[in-house]
Amino acid sequence: MILRLLLLLMFLFVQKRDKNPEESVIFMDNFNDTILDLNHWNYELGNGCPELCGWGNKEYQNYTKENIFLRNEKLVIKATNKNNRYFSGRITTKDKIEFQYGTVEVKAKLPRGKGVWPAIWMLGHDIDENYWPGCGEIDIMEYVGRLPGEIHNTLHTTDSYGISKNTKITRVNNIEDGFHIYKMNWDKNQIQFSIDNDIVYTFAPEEKSNDIWPFNKPFYLILNLAIGGHFGGFEVDDTIFPQEFIIDYIKVHKAPI
Repeated sequence: MILRLLLLLMFLFVQKRDKNPEESVIFMDNFNDTILDLNHWNYELGNGCPELCGWGNKEYQNYTKENIFLRNEKLVIKATNKNNRYFSGRITTKDKIEFQYGTVEVKAKLPRGKGVWPAIWMLGHDIDENYWPGCGEIDIMEYVGRLPGEIHNTLHTTDSYGISKNTKITRVNNIEDGFHIYKMNWDKNQIQFSIDNDIVYTFAPEEKSNDIWPFNKPFYLILNLAIGGHFGGFEVDDTIFPQEFIIDYIKVHKAPI
C-alpha cells in the first residue's frame, strides 16, 4: 500500500514537472522580426478625424506607420515634433487577436516628459455597434509625463467613464527607469492589475449588469503613445522630443478552466 502511494506521488510529480507552462499562451509577440507582424496587428493612422478628431480626447498627435518600428527585438513607438506638429504611433489587434478572460503581460519602458501619454489597454470587440463607453475599456497601464512616478489602472463602463470611479493610481519610485512588467488577470468575477508582480488594484463588483460589467465578451489590445489631450495635459514640453515607448514583449494566457 505504501509502495503504491509512493509510485502515485512520483507520477504526479513528473506530470507537474513536465507540463509546459507555455501551453496556456494564446498570443505572444517578442518583436524579434524586422517588421511588425500584420497577421496580428493593425496600424491606426491620422488624427482621428472626421469621426473622432483628437481621438476623442483633444490629443495633438498624428499617428503614422513611420513612428512605429522594431529595433533590437523590441517594439518602439516614437513620439516626435516636426515643425510644431506632433507624430506618434498606435497599433491594435482588432479583428485579429480578441479573447474573453485570461492574463495579459507586457514588459515595457516608459517615455518621459510633460505631454507624453503611453498606454496599454483594451476595448470590447463590439465597439463599432456598441459605442464607447458601452463596449467597455480596460486600462492595463496608463502613464502621463506631467505626473511622474504614477501608474493608472482604470475601467471605463456606462456606469463610470471619463473620470472613472473605478480606478487606482499607484506610485512607483523610478518607474521611468528601465523595463517593468504590467499585468492584468481577468475572469468572470474580477479584473486584477499588477506592476512587477505586485497586485495594485482589483475590480470585482457584486452586480454584473451590462452598465457595470461589460467584460463578459472578447476584447482586443491597443498599444499607443499619445501627446497632450485631456489626460496627457494641454501643456507640452517641446524640449523632450523625441521620446520612445518601448515594448519588450506582450503575452496573453488563456484563463484556467
